[in-house]
Formats: sequence, structure tokens, C-alpha cells
Amino acid sequence: MRGVTSARQQHQLAEAGEPWWRQRESERKRPNTRTSSTIPSPLCASSLKMACQALQSGESLATLKNESDSLKKKLEEERAKLHDVELNQVAEKVELVSALSIRTRRVLKGHGNKVLCMDWCKDKRRLVSSSQDGKVIVWDGYTLNKEHAVTMPCTWVMACAYAPSGCAVACGGLDNKCSVYPLSLDKNENLAAKKKSVAMHTNYLSGCSFTNSDMQLLTSSGDGTCALWDVESGQLLQSFHGHTADVLSLNLAPSETGNTFVSGGCDKKANVWDMRSGQNVQSFETHDSDINCVKYYPTGDAFASASDDGTCRLYDLRADREVAVYQKDSIIFGASSVDFSLSGRLLFAGYNDYTINVWDVLKGNRISVLFGHENRVSCVKVSPDGTSFASASWDTSLRIWA
Repeated sequence: MRGVTSARQQHQLAEAGEPWWRQRESERKRPNTRTSSTIPSPLCASSLKMACQALQSGESLATLKNESDSLKKKLEEERAKLHDVELNQVAEKVELVSALSIRTRRVLKGHGNKVLCMDWCKDKRRLVSSSQDGKVIVWDGYTLNKEHAVTMPCTWVMACAYAPSGCAVACGGLDNKCSVYPLSLDKNENLAAKKKSVAMHTNYLSGCSFTNSDMQLLTSSGDGTCALWDVESGQLLQSFHGHTADVLSLNLAPSETGNTFVSGGCDKKANVWDMRSGQNVQSFETHDSDINCVKYYPTGDAFASASDDGTCRLYDLRADREVAVYQKDSIIFGASSVDFSLSGRLLFAGYNDYTINVWDVLKGNRISVLFGHENRVSCVKVSPDGTSFASASWDTSLRIWA
């Protein structure tokens, strides 16, 4: 029987000078050499040794954080060494911008509540706007006619965008979705019946933008992520993780072959992303509060941001640093939106104090203050041909300026 020692085996063990029962005990205690898979590999042993050494030396999360902060400080010092001159110093010899005569040319009224977002069509004539009243309206900027109106299943439609072809609009908000509505010449057509839900986030949709075709859509959300979607299938093509709070805005690089975009959020960071890899390739954190809007410079080499700290800032991507701050002591309200003139010389910024400020990008001084809205300005966008710009406001109206 298994486990029972025969008399012959007992005799052999006795001759060896050790009682057979003690020999059996030593065999039971002896490790099983056949289970070699349980023996740690040199790599595991090395990692274990390093972890033990770290614990023995009293290293903790706090000390690791201090070390990380120290390395960040060194990087900032190295970056500061390259910061040899300010943008306004370089622009000293550039001529001043002549006096501007910008005023309201059109007022678009039709929303029943705060207008939260708007976008131009590439035809330079039509606009789309979204509102807290749950409606999305397509306007003719010349005649002021409403060409289409869609009632969304939720209020607070916080994002809208025109497709490059002008044949569709995308929108979304508190429903956590981004829906695409195809447009037609028939103004009486029921657009809601043709709605296509493309993107789905786990929190509110804060921004959306078509890429250089109608087939892909970029979205930003309160869930702290951005995402790239295929419009036809609704499939998620790429997700972008890096923000530690709500993402409030995004903007695609202006180059037709560009594969980057910038996003800003409640973590006070502006991140530049590679759309192909999903990697965060650059990050800037100089604002003191939420970043409400980000916008690329027309050449794609820089971008501007607007923040609740009351400032707008310009970041040079090649220098990898902030190069200008647009602020005045008299501005105590947050900046909600920014956009550049077609030349890149002017920066239009909408503020929570109901005004639009026009800044000289190179010299950093304020050129003009535009009045007209009766509540905070939520969105400012220059038309594709650069001859005018539109603003949306919590006063339920949109204005076209030129």
C-alpha cells in the first residue's frame, strides 16, 4: 500500500543509522524540486529587492511626490533658460493696429434660453447654435431666417458643430451623447427622424468638432476624456486620457494633414494630442482656474486659451512654452471664449462681464471693447472668410459683428 514502509525498507534505513520514521519526516519537509515554476525569476527577485530596499529606507508616496516635484522644477528651470525674450519685445518695431470700427451688423433671436454654443458653416453664410432651451437652430446669417430647428431630448445642449460639407450638424449636451443630423433643402423635413447617435460618454458632452471630413467626429466630455468616432458606424476609433477633471473645450489643428488637437479643462491644463496614437504630446499648466476655451493660431504653430482666471494666454508649440498673457487689472470676470482673426494679428475674447475684448496678439495690448450683449458671452467665432465674427450669449441672442 502507498504510504506504508515495508520491513525491508525499514531494515535499510536502520542500517543507514537513522530511524525510518525520522527519514519520512525529513522527506515531507524537503521542498518539491519539481515545482520549479514557483521559483521567482531574476527579474521578480530584483523588483522585490528594490521594493524591500525602498521600504527599508523609509521611502513613501510623499517622498516620491517630492522627487517628482523636484524633477518638474528642474525641467521648468531648463525651459526658462530658453526664455530669452518676450513676444511684445520682439514686436516693438511692428506698427500698431489702426483704430477698429467693429459694430453689430445682425442680431439673431429665436432661442428661449441661454445660447451656449455656435459654429459657422464653410459657406460663410449659415450658422448653427445650441441652447439651454434644448433646441438646435440653423440660421441664414444674411436674411436672419431660421432654416432648420431641432428639439433635443435634453436641455443644456452645450456643443454643436457644422460638418465640413455643410450637409450635417452635430450636437449634444446633458444627454452624454453626440448626435448627427443630416440637413436637406427641404426646410419642413423632420430632422429628428434622421438623427444618428454617434458618440456616447459617461458624462455631459462639452464640445464636438468634425475632422477634415464628415466621416469622423472629435468629442470632449465632463468625464475627463476626449474621443474620436467614426460617424457612419458609431465606432470609437481612439480615446484620449490625460485630464484629471472635466474637459471643457477642444480645437482641431488647422492644417488639412494635421493630426493633432488641443483640449482644455477644469484641471487648469491645456493638452496637445496626437490623434493617431492617442498620446498627450504636450501639456501646459499656467492658468489659475478652469480653461473654458482653446483655439489654434491660423498657422497651427501656437494656440490661445481663455480661463475663469480672467486671462487669455498664448502658447508657442515649437518653443513649448507660454509666450503672452492678455489681461488688465480692470478685467475681474472670467474669459469664456477666444478666436483669432484670419491674419492672426487680432484675438477676440468673450467675457462673463457681457463684453468682447479685442487684443493685439503681438503687442499684448487691448485694442477695443465691444458692447451689445446683455448677459455673459458664451462663444465667439470668426467666419471662414475672416470678414466678420459671431458671438453667442446667455441673453438668448447671437450677434454678427463686422
